[in-house]
Amino acid sequence: MTESTSPLQATRQAILSPVDRISETIFGLLMALTFVGAVSAASGRDEIESMFIAALGCNLAWGLVDAVMYLVRTVTDRGRTLALARAVRSAPDAQAGRALVAQSLSKAAAGLVTEAEVEAVRGRIVALPSLPARPRLLGADLGAALAIFVLVVAATFPVVLPFAFMDDVLAAKHLSRVLSLAMLFLAGLGLGRYAGYGSWKVGLMMTALGTVLVIAINALGG
Repeated sequence: MTESTSPLQATRQAILSPVDRISETIFGLLMALTFVGAVSAASGRDEIESMFIAALGCNLAWGLVDAVMYLVRTVTDRGRTLALARAVRSAPDAQAGRALVAQSLSKAAAGLVTEAEVEAVRGRIVALPSLPARPRLLGADLGAALAIFVLVVAATFPVVLPFAFMDDVLAAKHLSRVLSLAMLFLAGLGLGRYAGYGSWKVGLMMTALGTVLVIAINALGG
């Protein structure tokens, strides 16, 4: 592992994007809600404690999985970028190099760049003094993975804490649902603002989508 930051190393954002942060929070929230949904008004303290432990344990496990997979995706993306750079540098001519760069662009990006801009990218790749032997992870990548883990685990607590502080299980369940819907709405607001759409409409859509997902997960035995 190294802290060097060549252009080829920085193919993923070191800090989580708003979409990453909100998505991970929603994921942890929905996972916790599947456990809360199994709680009934007649549940005793033993059942509540078991639910709390199960929900927290599940999100600990999936937070770890998500964090590790983020690192896997990151190093895989950098490996693809490194392979592209090597192919461009070894292309028989400039036209072949430009074709490789153009093929690597997404469909959205391909329609926004000119041939001169593609050539500028090829030129930058060719002008690199050297290429790393293999894709590497940076310290900031580990920080982002840790952030993912924390977000997934932290999303558990607003959902399950009402059961820890309230003796009335039914009231705790209602409060848990209210907090969950509020979190889903706020998540939708954040996504809407980031995407440039009407944020409150996206908030309502996210609330409705989250509700449907929880119903579907519970119906499938999740």
